[in-house]
Amino acid sequence: MLMRTDPFRDLNRLAEQILGTASRPAAMPMDAWRDGDVFQVEFDLPGVSPDSIDLDVERNVVTVTAERGPLAENVEILAAERSRGHYSRQLVLGENLDTGHIEANYDGGVLALRIPVAEQAKPRKIAITAKNKEQHQINA
Repeated sequence: MLMRTDPFRDLNRLAEQILGTASRPAAMPMDAWRDGDVFQVEFDLPGVSPDSIDLDVERNVVTVTAERGPLAENVEILAAERSRGHYSRQLVLGENLDTGHIEANYDGGVLALRIPVAEQAKPRKIAITAKNKEQHQINA
């Protein structure tokens, strides 16, 4: 019988996806939701120095990069389960968000972004004039 998959290699690939490698950073878990006229995003970055976090916006793409530095070289490592190195995550935002007014806050290992909904994307009322000159309002 020919075995097409190697379970150990598959396990190694899964570990690389979760923990990352030197050439490919580890995952940066996030939650995103809309709260009224604000789009909220939270990234988990425990143990990352606020100075190593970089937030860039280009058009409607938000890029978050961060780095968790290595442990001191003169220590004996007994377990190393937390990934270290560079992290990166990109979000492609819809045109209905105002990327010019993004607010960012880092507290307790969580990077929180508040992105307001653009004015042109908010619901508004439009007045309609009938032939008999009466005006009615319809929600758009």
